[in-house]
Amino acid sequence: MSTEPRLPRAASVFVSFVALLRANSFAVAPEQTTAFLAAIELLGPHDLSDIRQAALATLAPPPERRATFERLFDLHFRGSEAIEHSDEVEDDETVRLQEEGRGDEEPLLADDANESGLTATRTEALVERRFAQLSTTDALRRLAREAPRRLPRRRGHRRMRARRGSFADLRRTLRDSVRSDGEILRLGHMKRRQRPRKFLLLIDVSGSMKSRTEDNMKLAHALVQAAPNVEVFTFGTRLTRVTRALRLKRREQALNAAAHLVSDWDGGTRIGDALQAFLAVPRFGGYARGATVVIVSDGLERGEPDALRDAVAKLSRRAWRLSWLTPLATGPGFRPQTEALVAIERFVDDLVDGGSTTSIVAHMLALGRRRVA
Repeated sequence: MSTEPRLPRAASVFVSFVALLRANSFAVAPEQTTAFLAAIELLGPHDLSDIRQAALATLAPPPERRATFERLFDLHFRGSEAIEHSDEVEDDETVRLQEEGRGDEEPLLADDANESGLTATRTEALVERRFAQLSTTDALRRLAREAPRRLPRRRGHRRMRARRGSFADLRRTLRDSVRSDGEILRLGHMKRRQRPRKFLLLIDVSGSMKSRTEDNMKLAHALVQAAPNVEVFTFGTRLTRVTRALRLKRREQALNAAAHLVSDWDGGTRIGDALQAFLAVPRFGGYARGATVVIVSDGLERGEPDALRDAVAKLSRRAWRLSWLTPLATGPGFRPQTEALVAIERFVDDLVDGGSTTSIVAHMLALGRRRVA
């Protein structure tokens, strides 16, 4: 017969909540569980808010997963009451943009919303998309092969040996002098290492970009697989981070995972609101600081161009280089005609062709020839 002390019945609901957190990849140490139970005993508790505060103080969820923690707490302690309102809780990787309509417009059905993909709309159409299993193109093979050495790099803080450099390698110089009886015959040099620069890719998945969405997502997966420090977001009527899904090695599996994350395929277009939402989230905005930022969009904005201009201006100040790739730029003498592209032209470093995978890959690889800073 077991002699281990049994857990009090009143404490089992709190311990099972800790088990739920661990099942959802939250790191909770046994000492934290003990502290959680002690805090519950100290507070009473008299209200559910007391349990919530005790959980936050002792179980210490990471800030970026606070929304997931709150949802699990509500589902565990509030049960069916939380499930009734679960549709109101957005995933912590998705930001829903503010609706622009007055509320008296009849929303389009997903099958009727911008079926041609040739014009921009503002209506939010929540649909699920499936990607065809197509073969890898020569452009994607080139990206996978050349990206590690040709994407932009920056100078790191650590140093390495070099024939010529701005730093003296005193350790190696003194070690070599021992072999020549203390005589220094040659001064060693060091230089700063070069590290891959952060890369941020923002992809327009609205209805006006419908014909390019699949190719752009395949390119994003190839980029994430080929280089470190890559972040990928999609935007239309919502802003969604799909980096985690694209880290899956198999392309079909990665694109299917991304398809389940993104819910605004082929819907409306609110570029300015999407970029404003991106900059408003500190964790997201930090991805752009000192990074190579590439936006793939036709620039057919249905919102106010002022919001887009302000967002692009802020983004350009944070980024190392900002490129806007649009299918409308069909030649070297391209001049923007749409109101949105005219508004942002002076804030972007490059406004070039984004109408094919080959042109996008060529531009990304050419960015590495820029001056390293």
